[in-house]
Amino acid sequence: MARIAVIGAGMGAMAAAARLAVAGHRVTVYERSETFGGSVGRYAHDGFAFDTGPSLLHLPAVYRDLFVKTGKEPLERCVTMTQVDPASRHLFADGTAVSLPNASRAGVVAALDSALGAGAGGSWGGFLDRARDAWDRSRRPLLEEPLRADWEVLGRDPYPALRQRRLLRSARLAGTVAEVGAWELTDPRLAALLDGYALAYGLDPLRAPASAALLPYMEETFGSWYVAGGIRALAQAVYERCLARKVEFVFGAEVARVVEKDGRAAGVELAAGTVAEADHVVLGAWPHPDLVPGQGLWQSGDVTAQPRPGGGTPVPGRFQVLLSLRGARPADAAHRTVVHGADGAAEREAVFGGRLAAGPTVTVIRPDDPATRPDDAHEAVTLTATVAPHGAVDWTDGALRERYAATLIEAAGAAVPGIRERVLHAEVRTPVESAADTGAEGGSVPAPALAGAGGAYLHPGNRTRLPGLYLAGGWSHPGGGLAHAGMSGALVAGLIVEGDGFRGSR
Repeated sequence: MARIAVIGAGMGAMAAAARLAVAGHRVTVYERSETFGGSVGRYAHDGFAFDTGPSLLHLPAVYRDLFVKTGKEPLERCVTMTQVDPASRHLFADGTAVSLPNASRAGVVAALDSALGAGAGGSWGGFLDRARDAWDRSRRPLLEEPLRADWEVLGRDPYPALRQRRLLRSARLAGTVAEVGAWELTDPRLAALLDGYALAYGLDPLRAPASAALLPYMEETFGSWYVAGGIRALAQAVYERCLARKVEFVFGAEVARVVEKDGRAAGVELAAGTVAEADHVVLGAWPHPDLVPGQGLWQSGDVTAQPRPGGGTPVPGRFQVLLSLRGARPADAAHRTVVHGADGAAEREAVFGGRLAAGPTVTVIRPDDPATRPDDAHEAVTLTATVAPHGAVDWTDGALRERYAATLIEAAGAAVPGIRERVLHAEVRTPVESAADTGAEGGSVPAPALAGAGGAYLHPGNRTRLPGLYLAGGWSHPGGGLAHAGMSGALVAGLIVEGDGFRGSR
C-alpha cells in the first residue's frame, strides 16, 4: 500500500483518488479552498441555485466507468441524469433560429434543412462524417492512452479535409476551424455554428486545427445530459464515492511545493510549513511552476513548456451572469440557447487579443429543475460568454463588470423576451472569481486537447520529468472539460497502479 498525496479536489483529481483508493492505496487530498469540485461550483441566493462551471455533461460513459470501477452503486443510482431535448437552440445574427435535437443525426440534418434551407443539413452531415473519421483516427491516442513519447503522431491533423479545387491554382485543404467553415460548410450560419462550438471551449477558430470538429461530433453523437440539481450534484457524488473508498480530504490546505528526495517526489509541503510524506504525488490543480523548484513539471521532449495550448497565447476565461427571475419558466423553453454574435471575426479578435467583445456570443442556460428555484413562479437563468482572462482585461473594475453584464442581458433578450424586467437579482462572475476558485492564472479555463497544429493544442503528459509526480485534471493530457478531466484521472491511476507499461483501458 502506497501513500499518495493529491493536490487539489477538482474532478480529475477526485477521479484519480477514488480509483487509487480502490487499488489499495492510502490517499490524502489537499485542497486550498474549503470545498471540492474545482471549477464545478455552485452559487445559491434566496432559494435560487446556479452551476458556476459546466452546465451539461457530455460523454457520460467516462463517469459511468468511474462508478463501476470504484463501487457497487452505478452512476445512475447516485445522480439522476436526463438528456436535454433539444440539445441546443441557436439564434443567428440574421434572425434565423434552429433547434437541434439531442443525439439524433437525422434529426439535426432535418432541422438544419428546415431552418436554413435545403442542403444545409447535408452539408453539416457531411462535415460530421469527416469528423467521425477524425474521431476514429485519433480517439485512442488522444483520449484513452497516456501521452506517448512519440507524441508527434498527434501533431498531424486527423481531420480529412475536402480538397478544394481552384481554376489555375493549386487545390487547398482546410487546416483550421475557420477554414472548414468558410470552405466546406459555405453557409455563414453553419460556419457560425461551428465557430460557436470552438469558442465555447475557449478555442480561437482562426488558429484551432480542423480536428476541433471532434467537439460538435462528440456532443451530437453521444448527447448532452443534465444532472438533476446541477452538475455540482455530480461533483458531490464523486466526492462521496471518494469518502466511501476512505480517501481523506484536508480542506484549507494550500500546497507550497512538492517535496523531492533522492531524485523523486516524496511528499508535499503545505503553506503552513507542514510536510506530508508520500510515495507518489498527483497534481490535480493548475500547475504553478514554483511547485517543483529547479525541476519543472514537464518530461524531457514534452510537447510544451507551459500549460497554454495554442502556441503560448493566454487561455480565455468565462464571464457569467446568474439571474434570479420572477415569472415561471415556459414549458417549451430550451435548456440551452446560443445567441450568436453579429460579428464573429471581431469577437474572436477581441477575446484572443485581450479586449472586450462588443457583441459577444452568449449561451443562455434555463434548466427545468425545481432544485434551482424557490418555486414554479420563478426561474434561474445563467448567461455565459467566453472572454479574455484577467490581466488582459481588468475584471476587478466594478463599472466594467456592470456594463458587460448589461451587454449579456441585452443579448439574452433574444432568447428570453422581457428578461430585463424580470430580474430580481443578478450575480456577476468573471475570471477573477474563477481564479479564486481554481487557482488558475487569470481565471483561464483549459480547453480539450486537440491533434494537429504540430502539437500546439496538446497538454502536458500525465507523467512528469520528476519520478513519482503525476498530472491530472484539465491542465494535463487529455485537457479540459468534465469528460476529459475524468479521463485524466483514470490515466494517472493506471500509471501509478500498473507502472510505465500502462497503455490505457481497452
